[in-house]
Amino acid sequence: MTILDTEDWTLSAKCRGMQDQLFPDGADQKRARTVCLGCSVRSECLAEALDNRIEWGVWGGMTERERRQLLRQRTDIDSWHRVLCADQARR
Repeated sequence: MTILDTEDWTLSAKCRGMQDQLFPDGADQKRARTVCLGCSVRSECLAEALDNRIEWGVWGGMTERERRQLLRQRTDIDSWHRVLCADQARR
């Protein structure tokens, strides 16, 4: 997989061009994540945030707090991309 392949998913993101709206404070994060519903690259987005321990904003439909909790619960996973994007990797 090349760097271009890795970044290519961002071009198909439903939130493309809406970055400011996806980095709200507190309770507004839950509203912001509705943008992710039905997004074709939701798994890639979430994997990016989890693999890189991105602490801010809504990624792949999960808030900062939800991602931190998942990372604490699943310390056994070394590649979220491999777990969440397995179907895409086989294509």
